[in-house]
Amino acid sequence: MNSAARQNPRVNLLNLDRPGLEAFFASVGEKPYRATQVMQWIHRYGCDSFEPMTNLGKALRRRLEAFACISSPTIVKDELARDGTRKWLLELENSNCIEMVFIPEHDRGTLCISSQVGCALDCSFCATGKQGFNRNLSVAEIIGQLWLASRVLDHQPDSERKITNVVMMGMGEPLLNFDNVVSAMRLMLDDNAYGLSRRRVTLSTAGLVPRIDRLRENCHVSLAVSLHAPTDDLRDRLVPLNKKYPIRELLAACERYVVGAPRRRVTLEYIMLDGVNDSLEHARKLAKLLVNVPAKVNLIPYNPIDGATYQCSSKGAIDRFREVLLSAGLVTVTRRTRGDDINAACGQLAGRVDDRTRRTARISAASPVPAQTL
Repeated sequence: MNSAARQNPRVNLLNLDRPGLEAFFASVGEKPYRATQVMQWIHRYGCDSFEPMTNLGKALRRRLEAFACISSPTIVKDELARDGTRKWLLELENSNCIEMVFIPEHDRGTLCISSQVGCALDCSFCATGKQGFNRNLSVAEIIGQLWLASRVLDHQPDSERKITNVVMMGMGEPLLNFDNVVSAMRLMLDDNAYGLSRRRVTLSTAGLVPRIDRLRENCHVSLAVSLHAPTDDLRDRLVPLNKKYPIRELLAACERYVVGAPRRRVTLEYIMLDGVNDSLEHARKLAKLLVNVPAKVNLIPYNPIDGATYQCSSKGAIDRFREVLLSAGLVTVTRRTRGDDINAACGQLAGRVDDRTRRTARISAASPVPAQTL
């Protein structure tokens, strides 16, 4: 975002979902249908100015230029992995940066979006958590990632470069930025914006139980939950939030989430850590735990990060773990690692965070490991 945009007092229309846009136009004496027109120009056609909006009169366009704008984060780095995965570093206000990732496949294109600058949850295997936390992203900074990526990718002829799915699995815990994330996801679902189906928008959470219930009532998209362990003792170490919302409470929330939604399952993410959570006994405990849970299990090979001592489970260990779950009747897949050569794989997103929690400083003071390696 350039310095002029940072100082711009105008209303940023990327911050407004449909109700917000309707209220905005009502406040300036315009009819509600203007919201639909402008939504289409901004989100469907990627406009960043009002001049191309030809179904708005010239007088209205001049007025909008005076007191409104369309301002997104700025791309400061664009990296392409060997496998075609693409990662962008995006600059926000106050020099903080976030990352988003696009993963192309033959039948889909998935955009991984961030919801916070850093993360306060401190999961032990995650690069974002190691950075501490600065702030929540605004609606404009969340939907602006999809807006930016769509503009970039739409200029490429390859059909595999089109965005068909969005996952809220980037930096941050989405449910700790509930209102802004829900407003952004409503834009993703709106037929006059991006028109994605609820099955193609996925929110990933570490397990904030009350907000999972709230999400079901407010924006019932696909849900993924970072489980990573079959017992509370182990999950307490890997995902500290478990101390507040233990596994039984979390799985009960997952069951409630899919009530009344036939053929829907929650995705349970399970990162494979060598010698930590990958034994056959862990697999058997997990199978027993999930026997009546409407879920599918996504096994994720661990991707190394600076400052962590974990190692990825061997392929053989992952395969044996999966076979136990499959034999118990659980839908189980092993996620293919994508973009690890540019640190774009699961758990590796870091960006650049001015840490208000001072977590890095605290870790450095308590550890002999040089700060630059954290």
